Amino acid sequence: MAKYKLGFLLILLTFVSFIPAKAQLWEVSLLTADPGTELYSSFGHSAIRLREVSSEGGKDLVFNFGTFDFDTPNFYGKFATGKLNYMLSMTTYDRFIIEYDYYKRGLREQVLDLNEEQKDFLLQHMDAQYDPARRYYKYDFFFNNCATKIRDAFEISMGDQLVWNDSTAGEEKTFRNLLDEFLAPLPWADFGIDLALGAVIDRPATPREKQFLPTYMEQAFANATIVENGVARPLVKESRVLLEYPKEESQPSLVNPFVIFWLLTLIFVGLTFYGFKKGKLMKGLDLVLFGILGTLGLVVAFLWFFTDHTATLWNWNLLWAFPGHLVLVWGLFARPKATWLSPYLLFVMVATVIVLLLWMFGMQSFSPALIPILLLILLRANFLFYNRKNA
Repeated sequence: MAKYKLGFLLILLTFVSFIPAKAQLWEVSLLTADPGTELYSSFGHSAIRLREVSSEGGKDLVFNFGTFDFDTPNFYGKFATGKLNYMLSMTTYDRFIIEYDYYKRGLREQVLDLNEEQKDFLLQHMDAQYDPARRYYKYDFFFNNCATKIRDAFEISMGDQLVWNDSTAGEEKTFRNLLDEFLAPLPWADFGIDLALGAVIDRPATPREKQFLPTYMEQAFANATIVENGVARPLVKESRVLLEYPKEESQPSLVNPFVIFWLLTLIFVGLTFYGFKKGKLMKGLDLVLFGILGTLGLVVAFLWFFTDHTATLWNWNLLWAFPGHLVLVWGLFARPKATWLSPYLLFVMVATVIVLLLWMFGMQSFSPALIPILLLILLRANFLFYNRKNA
């Protein structure tokens, strides 16, 4: 989602006085931006455009729920723990479109066929939301983001007159499936998100819930109707392409998690076989493997138990990326004869098999790049379990 610095987005009191104008003097539009090349912009963006059409040179404003204040105290700490408040900001259309033109991101506009009363309700709602006491909100990527806040604004303004026509919403997809559609060009980001997010996102998203993604909300607006006095009309009366650029086909790179992890696994298999032949444990391999897995486990546990992120709950990646592996590394080097090492290695093997079963039965979907890592964990844990006391 697009994010701008606070100083470039807040337009002062000059633009706040649009509410007294009559509603019929305003054209209301939904703006939808194509995904960008960076992770933060890879899901696209949405905004509301309010254009004064009564006279030449009228106000042309864009309302954007996807901004935050970089000067917030403890910014990175709040961001990491899910406590960072996002905000509604307002800018001119000219400033808004300059940025998307600069980054060569496509931008489309859907002009909405609202009547005067509906426009008036929307204008009042946006004015109230822009009040300094109300413009900040608790961000949630899936349920309270820059797209869903816009959807909610129209639902509040139009009530039952807005009909989404969910029957045209397409095939059933989980939240993770929806993310994967946009993360294909960023395989490392895709792996990281699969690692960080838990089983809670592996349920099917309802048609309305799909609107957390701007592209799906754009489709929902295109299918929606306004029903007044038993008569239905399309919500969108005109669609415009504001910016359009050729889509660059991303070339698959060999430097992706699937290839790299299989390569590392093959190297570890070869070294383990060498150690078996020579009667050596090759504990340096376990220092690297379980040290990294234990560190990842700290991150997964932190996101699950110590943050406000709702999508990181019930994350069974914790079964293979487990903080206790750091203790295993210490035990292998400092207490190699400790009796607890064998039971722990057995736990490692059982937990890894459980991950595969959870995956098989659809309890949680894991990254395909995880397959060689799970096999490697089973290999090293099994090797240490049977050879530790003899080496």
